[in-house]
Amino acid sequence: MKHPLVVVAAAIVDAGRLLLVSKLIAPNVYYLPGGKLEEGEDPTAALVRELAEELGVVPRLLRPFAEVTEVAALELVPMQMTVFLADIEGIPLARNEIAGLAWLNPAESFPGSVAPAVEKHVVPRLQERGLLAAP
Repeated sequence: MKHPLVVVAAAIVDAGRLLLVSKLIAPNVYYLPGGKLEEGEDPTAALVRELAEELGVVPRLLRPFAEVTEVAALELVPMQMTVFLADIEGIPLARNEIAGLAWLNPAESFPGSVAPAVEKHVVPRLQERGLLAAP
């Protein structure tokens, strides 16, 4: 059996909206910012690195939020995603492999498709905790 893809991701919430990113290889599919761990890297160090590479921001605070098991939207393989609630310093800007940024407000229309791990697992949990607008 193939090992799952192990990733870390940041749920960055502001004013009831969730920051999502799309990649150059699939600009219409939106994910949480984050990525794969490098050899020997712990999840928080990986997320700090990924946020700097993808968005040019530094987390002020990372709080464990959720463990999500889902099929990865692009790779179509099993994925284990550790999600942290993140408060950030700086203005997020699309860098490196990131094609664009968008703020998801479930009460409004969204310009692309949201990855299943985010739509089915992260958004409902954020809504349950009152951090994200309800549809």
